[in-house]
Amino acid sequence: MSAHTLEYFYLFAAVCFILALKGLSSPKTARLGNLIGAFGGVVAIVATLFLNGLQHRVPMIIAIVVGTIIGVPAARSVKMTAIPQMVAMFNGVGGAAAALVAIGEFARHGESDPARIAAAVVFSALVGSVSFTGSLVTFAKLQELMTGRPITFPGQQYVGIALVTAIIGLAVSVITTGSSVLLVVLTLLALVLGVMFVLPVGGADVPVVISLLNAFTGLTVAASGYVLDNTLLIIAGTLVGASGTVLTRLMADAMGRPLTGILFGAVTGGSTAGSTTEITGGSVRSASAEDIAILLAYARKVVIVPGYGLAVAQAQHTLRELVDLLESKGVEVSYAIHPVAGRMPGHMNVLLAEANVPYESLKEMDEINPELSRTDVALVVGANDVVNPAARDLPGSPIYGMPILDVDQAQNVVFLKRSMRPGFAGIDNVLLYNPKTTLLFGDAKDSLTAVIAAVKTA
Repeated sequence: MSAHTLEYFYLFAAVCFILALKGLSSPKTARLGNLIGAFGGVVAIVATLFLNGLQHRVPMIIAIVVGTIIGVPAARSVKMTAIPQMVAMFNGVGGAAAALVAIGEFARHGESDPARIAAAVVFSALVGSVSFTGSLVTFAKLQELMTGRPITFPGQQYVGIALVTAIIGLAVSVITTGSSVLLVVLTLLALVLGVMFVLPVGGADVPVVISLLNAFTGLTVAASGYVLDNTLLIIAGTLVGASGTVLTRLMADAMGRPLTGILFGAVTGGSTAGSTTEITGGSVRSASAEDIAILLAYARKVVIVPGYGLAVAQAQHTLRELVDLLESKGVEVSYAIHPVAGRMPGHMNVLLAEANVPYESLKEMDEINPELSRTDVALVVGANDVVNPAARDLPGSPIYGMPILDVDQAQNVVFLKRSMRPGFAGIDNVLLYNPKTTLLFGDAKDSLTAVIAAVKTA
């Protein structure tokens, strides 16, 4: 086969990737988009293996088989609550792989031809390494292997500045001299930079960082494509980098803070979600499942606010059953989706789609907020920070300025909570102490099941 034939296959795969991104822009077409993207990836791999004149096909095929044996069971068995961790880990591995490929190619050809590939290799090694260790720290935060709050230490700003300065100096040296030794040193420092980059980020800001690191990995792949003179890698990496950058910007806007404030707020002394504030002297009101059932069954309009606790309890199907029951009684029900609810972008959309919740019932924050003042009951299931009025009303709060779902404007607010433990941002929710708020303590799935039974007899 000629080189042109391979490029035609790459062009087809690139079109599949573009169509996949288009499909992923809507929950209605997301599944189809995923399948199209996966098919494009298979076409690209097969074409590369058998049309590219490769000399080491057997080890590559063995690696693909081993990866498939490990990856498929891992992906199918992962719990919904662990998907963000899986995304973080896969993203980090992708960044590391792209960086290693570029470094390996530089070790073979860099010193003889540094002008052509040195800059791309340095970029790939730097950004890929930051993405790798940054994703590992994100995984540790999400998995609660370490605290989710910002981690800072005295002089952190100066250490960071010194580290970045050293990396810039090494980058220039590698590009001008083609030294493989200096490239290794640069890569090691970049690994440290990735850790320091994510440590100061805490709480509700983690989904933004996941999106940003995903963009980093895409850019690393594009740079590696330039090193390998592979058009498809350049296209695929650019698509991921561009889409991840746009998503990061949109999520930062949804958080109501600039991206620099989200990433470096804890280090510079600005606001960042993750510090602890406690409310003293307040009291909460709890009720039974029967009381909540009466409130819901005789309401005209109910808004459901899902959060991470819903995923932990795996209660999405039970929640859908409750909504169907309420709608059969003539109650108007909608779902309020906050942009950063959960632990990754679109977490709640994925969770509710698993329960076959109609897309038309999912309403974004800007659409649902004006309706909350006309809502009889706002039912909060597992959410916390995204409905905390402190973000709107308390300038001293660590999450002040983050747009929230204004559930406190509803006539009644019902919280399904396991305990009074704060949310991922680590701060108390002042809404819990509002006189119109009622709490139903317990596992969300068990609580919803009890409410369903009571609604049927209400």
